[in-house]
Amino acid sequence: MNPTWMSALCPTLLRSLVLACVAAASFGLASAQSPSAGQAAAFPTPGKTIKFMVPITPGGSNDVMARIIAQKLTEMWSAPVVVENRPGGNMNVGSDAVAKSPADGYTWLLGANNIFVFNPHLGKMPFDVFKDLTPVTQVASVPFVLVVHPSLPVKTVAELVEYAKKNPDALNYGSSGNGAPQHLAAELLSSAAGIKMAQVPYKGAVPAITDLLAGRIQVFVGAINSLLPHIKDGKLRLLATAGPKRLGTFPDVPTIAETVPGVVMDVWLGVFMPAGTPRPIITKAQGDIAKVLQMPEVISNLNAQGIEGVSSSSETLSGMIRDDYARWGKIIRDANIKAD
Repeated sequence: MNPTWMSALCPTLLRSLVLACVAAASFGLASAQSPSAGQAAAFPTPGKTIKFMVPITPGGSNDVMARIIAQKLTEMWSAPVVVENRPGGNMNVGSDAVAKSPADGYTWLLGANNIFVFNPHLGKMPFDVFKDLTPVTQVASVPFVLVVHPSLPVKTVAELVEYAKKNPDALNYGSSGNGAPQHLAAELLSSAAGIKMAQVPYKGAVPAITDLLAGRIQVFVGAINSLLPHIKDGKLRLLATAGPKRLGTFPDVPTIAETVPGVVMDVWLGVFMPAGTPRPIITKAQGDIAKVLQMPEVISNLNAQGIEGVSSSSETLSGMIRDDYARWGKIIRDANIKAD
């Protein structure tokens, strides 16, 4: 072999190998096979069902988003998108099923941020959140709000804190399970305000809200879409929003952090597929989901429930996960929040 040719080629080969290794190691969540001609055009196969896994009971914000997206994509595509609810393990059961599914684009997860940024800090995971699932797109931002049963004699966060201090064993709050966003938000509030409230974990937000309406629990920090009808009917009292800013729908309602600094719970939802799913499939799904979220009837539907539809690239969602993972890891450690 010609030594001159070799000496010219080796640096090129070395550079290519280095770049390939950097790209492969850049972020496990964003891993997907290289594009191949025709994969996106051929997906989905006409008549072949896409399973859209929702790892909670029906009725929550995850379920709402999945069903809206599934309906519109079924109408858009020649293949049915079918929602399957599989709750358990603080969303880990359904998520694990997707992580272990074939990477062919026919099994999706509608996942909330707690799966990726809370759960790994709270206990052993059945799958690797950074290696076993590929982000497709963010689909929603779901505001959390702090509400109480109307029988509780408080109208502000400050009054709730004062009441809890005077009655240290009087307040129970609901959650959709240990380590769920409702649990973390209430524990963060308790820790920052120096109060005591007892958690009552449920198998989903819907049964927790049922008991809240009946007065069996007094406090709840949860997604606005599930609580909004009861707030409007006067069956629940809205004290504050839990996000980083006030909501446009309730501009006069303060954030929790305005009274108790540092108490912020912002929740996003995203679509994920098993790691190794071909990149053209990821790109096609992302693009068509973005089209769904831009439909006027979808925007109107979500706005009526207080949910903001948000689309993103796979890379943007990956970055959000990395940032939120680090931020919430510190919050959970500093507040000594436990899953059980």
